[in-house]
Amino acid sequence: MNIMEKHFDWGKLEDPSFFEENRLPAHSGHRFYASFAELAKGESSLELSLDGLWQFRFAKNLAARPVGFEAADYDCRDWETIRVPAHLQMEGYGVPQYTNMTYPWDGHEDVKPGAVPQKDNPVGSYVRYFTVPEDWNGRRVLVSFGGAESALIVYVNGQYIGYSEDTFTPSEFDITDSLVAGENKLAVSVVRFSSASWVEDQDFWRFSGLFREVKLVSLPKLHLSDFFVHAVPENGYKDGKLTVDMTWASAEKKQVTLALYDAAGKIVAKAEDAPTGETSALSLSVKGAKLWNAEHPYLYRALFTVRDAAGKLVEVIPQNIGFREFKMDGGIMKINGERIVFKGVNRHEFDCDRGRAIDPREIEKDIITMKRNNINALRTSHYPNQSRIYDLADIYGLYVIDETNMETHGSWQKNGVHVPSENVVPDNHPEWQAMLLDRANSMFQRDKNHAAILIWSCGNESCGGKDIFEMSEFFRKHDASRLVHYESIFWDRSFGGTSDMESQMYTPVAGIEKFLAEHPEKPFICCEYTHAMGNSCGGMHKYTELTDREPRYQGG
Repeated sequence: MNIMEKHFDWGKLEDPSFFEENRLPAHSGHRFYASFAELAKGESSLELSLDGLWQFRFAKNLAARPVGFEAADYDCRDWETIRVPAHLQMEGYGVPQYTNMTYPWDGHEDVKPGAVPQKDNPVGSYVRYFTVPEDWNGRRVLVSFGGAESALIVYVNGQYIGYSEDTFTPSEFDITDSLVAGENKLAVSVVRFSSASWVEDQDFWRFSGLFREVKLVSLPKLHLSDFFVHAVPENGYKDGKLTVDMTWASAEKKQVTLALYDAAGKIVAKAEDAPTGETSALSLSVKGAKLWNAEHPYLYRALFTVRDAAGKLVEVIPQNIGFREFKMDGGIMKINGERIVFKGVNRHEFDCDRGRAIDPREIEKDIITMKRNNINALRTSHYPNQSRIYDLADIYGLYVIDETNMETHGSWQKNGVHVPSENVVPDNHPEWQAMLLDRANSMFQRDKNHAAILIWSCGNESCGGKDIFEMSEFFRKHDASRLVHYESIFWDRSFGGTSDMESQMYTPVAGIEKFLAEHPEKPFICCEYTHAMGNSCGGMHKYTELTDREPRYQGG
């Protein structure tokens, strides 16, 4: 049977080892344009937004969902409409639910790890009719979902396209072979609870739905599908070297030019190549390179120009570049050779009217407010954020801990007490390993080119075990320019190497000093240390003063 003819197996919602089908590989989160004129406007003819009103049907659980609505001849035009991006619960379908460590179904249904509730598991059935631009004919066409909570099932013109989990990173599918001339039908089921929900037990408001942008993407044949920039100081921090590893959609010969511009728009270096094959690399050097840090976030602008073998322009790709070095040196974390002190915050993506379907303009207000208050660092608690925040962190100067979408708090801690059992997720259970590595990879690939990101975090409050250690090893294997963070080895130190630094929550200053005196092997940060609820937040100055007298305490 052709893969495009079969239907989704709904039983696999409860299989932790099944988290995607036909989803395209994760890649760098860059934008690309068909011309320099498009780049100047910031509008790409290679993208078509599907944001706006979609036809919609709500079902309280799996049994009540509309069966067969994805068929090409099933007319959904008389359905209700819903905004995309948005949460179902903020649009009048169900109610928002807040819970901290307790799983949303606890006390309502007896659900074992990996399984899903049956009585209350809302399904949103979405339909969008669209027409592909005529000048896209002959090119691959993808559909891209920026965020869907928590499981996504995709059909085009009645044909099954694929499946994806991981609420907070993009899911992309090739729909080229399912398209028809004229009007097409995109049908999507978004299931609130899947096996993935067991690793998405963050302390926040619980929602579901298509809450980030949805778009169609047209790929040029010679598309630069992925690249990894390595911008490092050299010669005693006096100069800079930029190396870019590139992956191409086609092995055909192409011409690529990499030009680097300073903040004034002056070209400072240039490299060219005419690669064949699906991978290539370019390098260039910058004399007297200005370095990036939070106090002086100097950015260069790289411009990739891709042409075919005959010299015809194929695509133009911009990328901000910050030269910086971050490493452990003598048990101290240093940026560009200097000890770093994090004066940071944990930030949820949240808006009182739109939940996590937040307007990018509001994100910039947050960043400006942080900078005005001398905040220099940010942890994306507790999942990858919209891409815009990383762009702004590069521009304004914020040190970022980018956190993988994982929290399993309710599986191992009850009323603040660690309760070991066979139901702890993920622990050492092999059935969860591939899902977690996939989440680490999806975040890493999308965000890897941001100078602001200094540390990858394996997730939040998920206890310990081999599965999470393997996530940390994934980051180390693929990226030597950053460190790895994970707090919850505090509760289970069987794999203490999971985190490159000691990270704790709400430890009093005296406790930090005692720990450092007894454990000289790692620096210490507080990944959470003061929670402004009621009239709390007294004594913050004690933490600040500790950074001045104890070098291995490097802030929070």
